[in-house]
Amino acid sequence: MKVYDKQFINGEWRVGTGKSKLSNYNPFSGELLYEYQSASAQDVDDACQAAAKAQKDWAKTPPSLKQAMLEKLISVILEMKEDIYACLIEEGGSPLPKANFEFYTSIDIVKEAMSFPAHMEGKIFPSNIQGKENYIFRVPKGVIGVITPWNVPIVLAMRSVVPAVATGNGVVLKPASDTPGSGFLIAEIFERAGFPKGLVNVVAGRGSEIGDAIVEHPIPALISFTGSTEVGRRIGSVAGSMIKDVSLELGGNNAMIILKDADLVQAAKAAAFGAFFHQGQVCMALNRIIIDASVHDEFVDIFVQEVKHLPIGDPGTEGVFMGPIINRGQQEKIEKLVADTIAVGAKVALEGRTEGGLIYPWILTEVANDMPAAANEVFGPVCCIIKVKDEAEAIQLTNETQYGLSGSVFTKDVFHGIKVARQIDSGMVHVNDQSINDEPHVMFGGSKFSGVGRFNGKWVADKFTTEKWISVQAKDRAF
Repeated sequence: MKVYDKQFINGEWRVGTGKSKLSNYNPFSGELLYEYQSASAQDVDDACQAAAKAQKDWAKTPPSLKQAMLEKLISVILEMKEDIYACLIEEGGSPLPKANFEFYTSIDIVKEAMSFPAHMEGKIFPSNIQGKENYIFRVPKGVIGVITPWNVPIVLAMRSVVPAVATGNGVVLKPASDTPGSGFLIAEIFERAGFPKGLVNVVAGRGSEIGDAIVEHPIPALISFTGSTEVGRRIGSVAGSMIKDVSLELGGNNAMIILKDADLVQAAKAAAFGAFFHQGQVCMALNRIIIDASVHDEFVDIFVQEVKHLPIGDPGTEGVFMGPIINRGQQEKIEKLVADTIAVGAKVALEGRTEGGLIYPWILTEVANDMPAAANEVFGPVCCIIKVKDEAEAIQLTNETQYGLSGSVFTKDVFHGIKVARQIDSGMVHVNDQSINDEPHVMFGGSKFSGVGRFNGKWVADKFTTEKWISVQAKDRAF
């Protein structure tokens, strides 16, 4: 992959002025890809100032010109396909199916956003005051601070950066320190497409060093964050103290409910994808399968056979479905959750193992909802199966979690599936499908500790803009 060892600020590539030198590693091979100097609080300030300055003229740019720039953005993404795949595979450990998802979804995000510049709709309201007219204008918020995670680094950045720009905002993007190249690659895409200098800036460094500098900076009007609930609570607290808007997509503990009339073969295929896509390192991944006792044993047999045949190995190899865990610290967390869950009574239906950067799939049965791997977001290739006596208990256990991001219901009665889905306290539920779904034109977001705000389509366009009332007194008013 390309070496990105400089920050991108005000249209220039420059060495960071932070104190730390950071390393970017390949999680599969352990190879050092490159080192770079971290950004500093001063770099963050420079980026925010540049974005604010560029945004003023960009907001006045006619919709047709903004749309032409977005069209060019798609052309550059296509031109840089090899670089994008190399970055996703080498620094993020993305298997090819996951890299495909990120590449093509990024294009779809831009296509969806192309309509935004022409749909900054306003309104006219009558007035109770003689001779007055009321106008409501929709305007950009100004500068959007975007902080993104390592697991789906390009899509989860693009779904904020592109709509922000399309609606007339400037951007300061901070990628995760495990996958900095993805953020700088996005900077290069915007640079090549010819967007104004300073409109999109990218600064990389540890969140502990520059995360608060972005959130606390007075210029960004909104912070768009995707990541852990722990960090999201911190960001929400800091932003709230400044009366600053946030869009937070946080953790998940997603469940698939399998009712007694479900197609078990199809449910098993869907569950294998939903639990183990990108090694389970997806906020929407299935953590729990909650299943009617009458079909439990049959399903477990089918599911185990399905998962046994998932190819795991070098993420750059054609046909591999599961690749490496992002780093050793994450591996240790996953291993501990599995060991602790077995220690309190769970049984092993499929035993995983750790080989280098890889963790092979674990399937645990006889799991209770309060056992460690069921109660917590594992963020790895571990799936817990929970047996219930009936539908009511399935719904109850599904909702007994602090999270509410995504979910799934399997049944042959589609309308009954919708009825069950409506009882699940979650931002998204998919009937006869697994939990990992994302379409750029459809609302995306969670409830409870899974976040606030909505991404995609008109929802993100509304979030990244605000409404302004201007009244006109056409005749002299009597006071």
